[in-house]
Amino acid sequence: MNKSKLAIAIALTGMVSTSAFATNGYFSHGYGAKEKGMAGAGVAKGGNAISTANNPASLLQVGERMDFGVSFFNPNRSMTVTGDPALPSNFSPVLGYPGCPQPGVQVCQIPFSHNTGTVNSERNWFIIPSFGFSAKINDQMMWGLSLYGNGGMNTTYESGSARVLDPTTLPTGGTIVDAPGVFGAGNAGVDLSQLFINTTIAYQASEMLDLGASLIAAVQSFEATGLAPFANNTLNPSKLTNNGHDTVTGFGFKLGANFNVTKDFTIGVSYQTKIDMAEFDDYAGLFAENGDFDIPSTYTVGIAWNTSDTSTLLIDYQAINYTDVAAISNSITPLLTSCFDSLNNTFFSGGQTQQLASGPGCLGGSDGAGFGWNDMKVIKIGYEWEMGGDTYRVGYSTTDQPIDSSINLNILAPGVVEDHFTAGYTTKINDKEWTFFLMYAPEVEISGISAFDPGQTISTKMNQLEIGVDIQL
Repeated sequence: MNKSKLAIAIALTGMVSTSAFATNGYFSHGYGAKEKGMAGAGVAKGGNAISTANNPASLLQVGERMDFGVSFFNPNRSMTVTGDPALPSNFSPVLGYPGCPQPGVQVCQIPFSHNTGTVNSERNWFIIPSFGFSAKINDQMMWGLSLYGNGGMNTTYESGSARVLDPTTLPTGGTIVDAPGVFGAGNAGVDLSQLFINTTIAYQASEMLDLGASLIAAVQSFEATGLAPFANNTLNPSKLTNNGHDTVTGFGFKLGANFNVTKDFTIGVSYQTKIDMAEFDDYAGLFAENGDFDIPSTYTVGIAWNTSDTSTLLIDYQAINYTDVAAISNSITPLLTSCFDSLNNTFFSGGQTQQLASGPGCLGGSDGAGFGWNDMKVIKIGYEWEMGGDTYRVGYSTTDQPIDSSINLNILAPGVVEDHFTAGYTTKINDKEWTFFLMYAPEVEISGISAFDPGQTISTKMNQLEIGVDIQL
């Protein structure tokens, strides 16, 4: 294969940001244009060299090739707040603001409210690259390299306002003021990017059994902005927000197998370990466990059934184990029940010196608040058929809602969509495959009571559109 093409494709994939994806939580709905055209189904049938992202054993189905993909992703996100703030503006509580009758003894209510209205996330278009390469070792073995990403936790709120404590009036008191930004500290949002570099070996154990294993090197980048009003509620105020992008690395494995039951029926399975990532040191005061943000484990089982000589039905079941990662799965409750915030501690000390927050429930603590996501179970159904030398695809996937009660922090990461509808098409140009796909995820809106101000209701919603192409190089 052309080495210059290989180098250029790898460089392009690694250089382009992968900060948002069509999402099941924040995992992509699929990898590779053929699979994306079937709602991500494909653990039992490889489409091209990028298919090792689904199942490393698939290399034995795709053969020697090189593929480069690019898609354009449009997630539309917004948040709405109803209910007036509980605390009046320009109110100075001095030694006992509402919700803190026993400073230093009882955990205080966090003096924070969103002001009412609707705010939209501003950045709505993203470019997503992917790359795959596969080559033959011998008649029974293949090796491959693929690059792809996750994401979906990207928001940019440039308007809105919140009712918060004015930090300049502490430690001897604390005046409540209206401040710009949905969290009262200017532009707010998060940007999580994940790039996976997947090196794979696949082995044909027998005519009925294909095996594969991948070593995955992951690169993860994160930035948070506009969260300064929560400096009273973190164990590390200087590592909470507005520290730029922090980039870390980690390693994990993916194992897979295809059982060729008959020539027309294959069962595929794959399992990806939890990927142990280095801690986000610059955000050790935001994420639980001192900035730990590992990548959760997943497993997928599925079938590929050739319903005729020219058509195939694919069905996958995927589990994404978000409860592997405290920063993702922890609820906001510990912040309200086991964190003595710095204002509380200051009151307890008599208001002479500013005391740091303490307790496992504080942001950055061992039981620190997270997004409150549950594990996800995803069902993906795809169908493809050949006609006139071209291949057509349709797909549908559905999943349960990962967010049940922790609404506040999910303003930053509204991974709420549940259904994906897809279509795809493959044709040949100069003996090279060109594969196109389209995905639409209908709008989903979830609502909940604000943990900080129970008189307020917060709703967040999102819909998604993605179009893309994979080109055989």
